Amino acid sequence: MVPDEQWAAMPGLADQYEDLVDSEFGRIDNIMAIHSLNPAGLAAHNALYISAMTGTATLRKVERELIAFVVSFENHCHY
Repeated sequence: MVPDEQWAAMPGLADQYEDLVDSEFGRIDNIMAIHSLNPAGLAAHNALYISAMTGTATLRKVERELIAFVVSFENHCHY
């Protein structure tokens, strides 16, 4: 992974940093940072996440997060 403090100097990462940095903790979540070696993959993952979390008004964000948690749990995903 590219360390957070180096993203500003990396082509393809600098423009994504502000959209991904956690404002509360001031860092990139590991699940997103793992894609830092492939900026196009990072952008695709973030686009998928945004679509899944905002694609329809029928579920609240907390409900979407709970669904993601249960699916991850059932798939034995440790993330």
